Amino acid sequence: MSSDADHDVCGMSVAIDVVGGKWKLHLMWALSERPQRFGEIRRLLAGVSEKVLAENLRHLEASGVVHREVYPEVPPRVEYSLTSLGAELAVALRPLEEWGDKHRHELLGNLLASAS
Repeated sequence: MSSDADHDVCGMSVAIDVVGGKWKLHLMWALSERPQRFGEIRRLLAGVSEKVLAENLRHLEASGVVHREVYPEVPPRVEYSLTSLGAELAVALRPLEEWGDKHRHELLGNLLASAS
């Protein structure tokens, strides 16, 4: 059941709540190609701790953009994948990635210049 307050929040705020933070966009990227196991994701995202990765995956799962599948094997195998909602979000994020690729050198140069 939604309230009137739900309608007062702009779509950008809702989207940023889902993907905001240092690692969530990277997670979306990692899962956009195929389902991944926790260890595979961790190797792809150098620098993320197990704790932070687990927290971010739980948040994305709670938001409905990531699905966690546990396979009844010994030892148990767990894979993460994008839901249809997550796949749609990944498509929406693709232009942001393209913009970053197009302006990478300029943006990195600006950041280096401002740091000195």
